[in-house]
Amino acid sequence: MKRVYLASPFFNDNEIGILEQVEEILAEKGLSVFSPFRHSAEAEFGSRQWSIETFMDDIKHIKWAEMVVGIYHGNYSDSGTAWELGYAYATDKPVIVVHVGESSNLMVHEGAHANITLEELKEYDFDQMASSFYKGAMR
Repeated sequence: MKRVYLASPFFNDNEIGILEQVEEILAEKGLSVFSPFRHSAEAEFGSRQWSIETFMDDIKHIKWAEMVVGIYHGNYSDSGTAWELGYAYATDKPVIVVHVGESSNLMVHEGAHANITLEELKEYDFDQMASSFYKGAMR
């Protein structure tokens, strides 16, 4: 079972809805997924301790993962997600970016092993891990 870290913003209903769709697709593919949305630090939300625990847990799970799947809502959508994707790239993890926005930042799509849409994720073969370039608007 392949291990996946799922990077995504989850700050509003739209982002959570797309995240839940991606979680379901990855589960149907039999992948073992760590989703930070499902794991919260025990310390008080917003405290320094919570910040440290959250950061360290995310780092631990990116290291655990064999690949990172990132939901990208477009240019400047979420700095935390962009950081996770960059860290994964820097540690030689394949990054699969699921584009759900109107545009992309070149640092996100050029750092990706594959750039796909939500519909393409349903058919994406995580055993073959085909590479693909981003074809949309850049900002």
